Amino acid sequence: MPAPVKITIVFAQTRPPSAAIALMVIPTTIRHHGPMKILFVCLGNICRSPTAEAVFRTRAAAAGLDVETDSAGTGAWHIGNPPDTRMQLAARAAGYDLSPLRARQITPSDFRKFTRIIVMDDDNLNDVNALRPKGYPTPVDLFLPYGPSDKTNVPDPYYDGGFDAVVKLIEDASDGLINALKS
Repeated sequence: MPAPVKITIVFAQTRPPSAAIALMVIPTTIRHHGPMKILFVCLGNICRSPTAEAVFRTRAAAAGLDVETDSAGTGAWHIGNPPDTRMQLAARAAGYDLSPLRARQITPSDFRKFTRIIVMDDDNLNDVNALRPKGYPTPVDLFLPYGPSDKTNVPDPYYDGGFDAVVKLIEDASDGLINALKS
């Protein structure tokens, strides 16, 4: 058992000034109750993050992990739109259905709703952390380092293509994230 930590609380209106309350607090491991809630974030929420949402949800369920997922973009250009058709085709070829998903923009309230936020690249990381409300320690992590790739950013296929390769990177990172969450 961890050693107790002594905390002294002094109230501003306490008389005499020497009066205080001493508490003994025993640190414990923070455990999450209920399903873990993970938000995946990319730029427009039409390629990488909806794919990550669908892939991770499917693979986590197969691994017996109790998790809820969603996705969002840092930008507002595509709000309400389905994922990019090219991304849907690549995902469908790998066994994932993106068709029910619709783009939305991340909001400060997402830091309260989700236990972890996973971003696709360094720009997303900076944008999401800039949006963080004061006092919300929700972890924000890059996604790709969970996988075996030597890259840190999931490439954006919107302009450059490579949709099938992005699905594979996301599958690998999903498996790594699942292993990290189960350990």
